[in-house]
Amino acid sequence: MDWLISETRITLVDPAGLAARMVEHLAEHEVAVETNNGVMVARLPYGTSTLAVEAEALRIRVEAADKGNLEVLRSVVASHVVELADGETPTIVWLGHESGSTFANFREVRLKASFDLTPHMRRLTFVGDDIARFASNTDLHVRMYFPPDGLENPEWPRPAPDGRVLWPEPDRRPAPRYYTIRRIDTRAGEIDIDFVLHEQAGPGSDFALKAQPGAICGMAGPLGRSIRPARWLLLAGDETALPAIARILEDLPAATSGEVLIEVADASEELALTAPSGMSIRWLHRGNALPGSTQLLAEAVNNVRWPDHPDVFAWVAAETQAVRTIRKYLRDARHLAREQHLTVAYWNLRQS
Repeated sequence: MDWLISETRITLVDPAGLAARMVEHLAEHEVAVETNNGVMVARLPYGTSTLAVEAEALRIRVEAADKGNLEVLRSVVASHVVELADGETPTIVWLGHESGSTFANFREVRLKASFDLTPHMRRLTFVGDDIARFASNTDLHVRMYFPPDGLENPEWPRPAPDGRVLWPEPDRRPAPRYYTIRRIDTRAGEIDIDFVLHEQAGPGSDFALKAQPGAICGMAGPLGRSIRPARWLLLAGDETALPAIARILEDLPAATSGEVLIEVADASEELALTAPSGMSIRWLHRGNALPGSTQLLAEAVNNVRWPDHPDVFAWVAAETQAVRTIRKYLRDARHLAREQHLTVAYWNLRQS
């Protein structure tokens, strides 16, 4: 595969200091950086970024498989350069593969239909043009943009000259949220996304509750890592993770075994899931307790019976505090290596 390449040379008073701060920031987010002959290489989910310190400048090169991912890398790198520049005002000019009026990974989609799967989960079917890029078995998620109510002509984020994201004015700015693609039919141009309906609705839940066919959204991606193949899997999450768990299960090899733990309010929120016969599925009912307020999921993970071989992988997605507790258990008690688990906070009780 011929990857796309874009480069920038940023004049700075202290390029070495900025490079060191960027490497430290990447380490905090568990991104390893290799150094070879003074060139620092970071392998990121969207591609590769290299940093080289010169006498009065920092040279940065990004490489990705397509223009959408290349633009994401440019945006991420430029944002961190500006954030970590320590009082300097860097000028960033990218050479190679100029951006257009919208990001290459962005599509505008329209609501076609919706129906309720459970009392608190609704499936929305969207239609759009050129949606093949979202048909990925490794990147399951998309970033959706919900326009303000009553805005007749939605406006979307677009590339700034330095590669960062340029947003519309606050009263016209769409609200971004992350969702899992549950089903995609590229021939029909259809995408299904399942929304959890909250009593205190955020932008996504509010859209799912109120939107009528023809309503417009933005969609960008795909993004978000999935599982690493293993003989034995642990999948654990609450209802916000249920669409991703359902999709992961459908794609597993028939010989896969493991445990699936899903926290929901009660039996009315359970869904029929397709999974290999070796995957044991257990529903955890929290009753009238608030989502994210119990230790139900963490306790269930602690009580899982693990296999006697090392070919395992754990995938966890839920409320922030639950994920932190489970991550600590997986690392400290189960001694899972970084490549043996993926834990993601899908939402935060304190911010809901």
